[in-house]
Amino acid sequence: MQINDSTFSVPGFPELYDNINNKSASDVQAALGRDQCSREDLATLLSPAAESFLPQIAARSRQITTQRFGRTTQIYAPLYLSSFCVNRCAYCGFAADNKIPRRKLTVEEAEQEAEILHKRGFQHVLLVTGEAPAKAGVDYLEEIARRLKDKFAALSIEVQPLEEDEYARLFKAGITAVAVYQETYDRVVYDQVHLAGKKCDFDFRLNTPARAAAAGMREVGIGALLGLSDWRCEGLVLGMHLAWLRKRFWQTGFTVSFPRLRPAAGAFSPLVNVSEQNLSQLIFALRIFDPDVGLILSTREEQRFRDGMLGLGPTRYSAGSCTAPGGYSSDEHEGEQFSVGDHRSITEICAMITDKGFDPVCKDWDRTFQA
Repeated sequence: MQINDSTFSVPGFPELYDNINNKSASDVQAALGRDQCSREDLATLLSPAAESFLPQIAARSRQITTQRFGRTTQIYAPLYLSSFCVNRCAYCGFAADNKIPRRKLTVEEAEQEAEILHKRGFQHVLLVTGEAPAKAGVDYLEEIARRLKDKFAALSIEVQPLEEDEYARLFKAGITAVAVYQETYDRVVYDQVHLAGKKCDFDFRLNTPARAAAAGMREVGIGALLGLSDWRCEGLVLGMHLAWLRKRFWQTGFTVSFPRLRPAAGAFSPLVNVSEQNLSQLIFALRIFDPDVGLILSTREEQRFRDGMLGLGPTRYSAGSCTAPGGYSSDEHEGEQFSVGDHRSITEICAMITDKGFDPVCKDWDRTFQA
């Protein structure tokens, strides 16, 4: 992989695949024996050879997580503002050619949805839209941020990729973090599943986390949609991208998400299978590679799996999620981006976390400290 001062370059997946699959059991033992995890160690921990060492890898991940994060787990909720999208992504329920009910919340409706989440105890909220700038552009997001910033400790966005000056505007308005997922780092597959829209521009999306960090965002989240290409290669590039971002934007906090494909409008079938064991190995490997990164396990995953992963690597859980605009104030969830796997409320999630001897945290930041 080639890295320069201004861009992150993604190597071809065949090269990565050969490297990962050539690792041996002795390589895994050596990687586990080192205090610091290199790029080659990450490839080793993601390899087929590492599967028989999964208990040891999990134990190492748990040890690091406890050392860096204690017994806390941050809780957040997504708030969907709009389901309009101009892109044609084969895997997404919001894709422009899917025949689903479309809705954009007014600013007042967004405030009402936010008030519901606030009353339920949420202090960290992720604002989500489809990618349709004419419907939900920067002016709209800026107004909502200004209305909500005094109600919540932190407001994040997961919207269309923006320019650096636009992120700076939103930061000034009260947005504290940006999540933007490459979906897949495999350029070949990327072109196959992104059929129309600005999202077809692989490199513009790839450079988005850097633009958000350069704009002063306190935190930036990256991730890959698991089920599109080889998960081991995706994990290795995720780690490489994270390391590049950390080197250049050392004052920014970073998170990594691990969304697996879920049923959605369009009935897209995963191109590759990613099992719970595969997902666990990926999470543990990323934790060992970067001890300080926030790792997110959302309600895409089933209750049983999320309960079992508590304390082993993930540090943030979503709760009580709905992926349709207006879904918190209505029992009708038509037009969801995808179906949720864990339907428990924030109260139930917090009770589970407490019962397991951990501390659910609904607020770990105060915007008084934000410049």
